[in-house]
Amino acid sequence: MSHRPDETEVVWSLPMRVRFRGIDVREGVLLRGADGGWGEWSPFLDYDAPTSEPWLRCAEEAVRGDWPAPVRDRVPVNVTIPAVDPERAAELVRARPGFRTAKVKVAEPGQTLADDEARVAAVRDALGPDGAVRIDVNGGWSVDEAVRAIAVLDRAAGGLEYVEQPCASVEDLAAVRRRVEVPIAADESIRRASDPYRVRELEAADVAVIKVQPLGGVAACLRIAEDIGLPVVVSSALETSVGLAAGVALAAALPELPYACGLGTTSLLDGDVVADPLLPVDGALPVRRPVPDPDLLVAHRAAPEREAIWRARLAEVRAVRQDRRP
Repeated sequence: MSHRPDETEVVWSLPMRVRFRGIDVREGVLLRGADGGWGEWSPFLDYDAPTSEPWLRCAEEAVRGDWPAPVRDRVPVNVTIPAVDPERAAELVRARPGFRTAKVKVAEPGQTLADDEARVAAVRDALGPDGAVRIDVNGGWSVDEAVRAIAVLDRAAGGLEYVEQPCASVEDLAAVRRRVEVPIAADESIRRASDPYRVRELEAADVAVIKVQPLGGVAACLRIAEDIGLPVVVSSALETSVGLAAGVALAAALPELPYACGLGTTSLLDGDVVADPLLPVDGALPVRRPVPDPDLLVAHRAAPEREAIWRARLAEVRAVRQDRRP
């Protein structure tokens, strides 16, 4: 496999260091513009073409370089702890001593609330009493399960900063929020809903978690952040440093950034497509835009059969866009 300097679409494939969101390998497409700008299109494989179309708009915006001027030069980030055993969770926290916030994945299929409790307690012990612990449920609980589990995990954490997407629907988020004291954050209810403003209308959350690819780019996210009227946490979609740079650009441009962002995720990938990855230093990411390295594009290029799948997906999304035009 090779990479041509003039190639405008490169399909990449990188193994995950730890199984995350049910996947062991992360893949996507890097797009290159005529002026040399790069963007990333990497919707998850279970997303259909209409759901994947905003991800393409984000990549195209990045290719054009249409990002606003930053108002800060560093973005604080959390360390992300997958649904691993307590010992491994504590190791992951201790390996990143500059981080003051940890996001812990819970409600993993096949695991129990006791597993989550042990993981959260281990993270609290490793982080210390002054750090912030938040949990991410990915919509895995019913309302009653959420109310019970939040009480247990809030005690294990010595106080949770917030609970991200405890239930799948906006209506259930609102119901949970009325029954618990811990702040509720909405993620999937914003990025995968046909109307992200339902969260605001139903008073379903205290915090809005925004991912720049699923919502169509930096400019689109800035509009949503302004309109939704909630504190914003910018989070990643497990991108390479090329895709992550768009999230960093959004976080850097927000007028206020009261919480650490979920952008310190390149370490979850076993490799990168740039020689100078976006890696946190002392719990924060620098605001910059790395570009792909030709040798790494060759090293991490997807196998031909995977490349064919991604090119077919991209063609399908472009066809959906064409069908929508008047």
